[in-house]
Amino acid sequence: MNILDPALQDYLDRHCDAEPAALQKINRDTHVQVLQPHMLSGHYQGRVLSMLSKLVRPERILEVGAFTGYAAICLAEGLAEGGTIDTIEVNPELENRLRSNFEIAGITSQVRLHIGDAAKKIVAFNDNYFDLAFIDADKKSNLAYYQAVIQKTKPGGLVIIDNVLWKGKVYGEENDTQTETFRKLNIQITVDPRVEKIILPVRDGLLVIRKL
Repeated sequence: MNILDPALQDYLDRHCDAEPAALQKINRDTHVQVLQPHMLSGHYQGRVLSMLSKLVRPERILEVGAFTGYAAICLAEGLAEGGTIDTIEVNPELENRLRSNFEIAGITSQVRLHIGDAAKKIVAFNDNYFDLAFIDADKKSNLAYYQAVIQKTKPGGLVIIDNVLWKGKVYGEENDTQTETFRKLNIQITVDPRVEKIILPVRDGLLVIRKL
């Protein structure tokens, strides 16, 4: 998943804040016990998400795609006092693990876990409700998620989308369906006049979007 030179990534990992103990355990358990552990954000990206959240100090966070809860826990580090995070996960088999991981991290009271189809769950929230949103779910639906989530994000709020460099394929010559889907997403957001945007070459690419 990493697009950076391994030596550079190792250097970055060693020169950011340490991975908290609870996240170390979740990271390790995910890699040992869960299929497709590469879907977990991991140490460096997790610290980036935590930093962005702390800069925003959000009262309300939306996460689309919880997996085993690693990113949600990182984002929750920046919540304002009394703030909450709504996280959506389509796979019901992950519910017990998610609740256990949130308990391990001590954020159970701050998290509202929704199991089911993200597109249907997002509609239920009020417009201009969230200060920060993170999209890391079904990749073919990213553009639809973005279009729905941007309506639910407050002016001045952030929307972050993961994997937008798609293993480096988006700037190469590959023309498979998933790569073209990410190119379309990136182009449409680039020309969206409602937002400011920048791609960070973190892990597999983070697109950071600020709603005007």
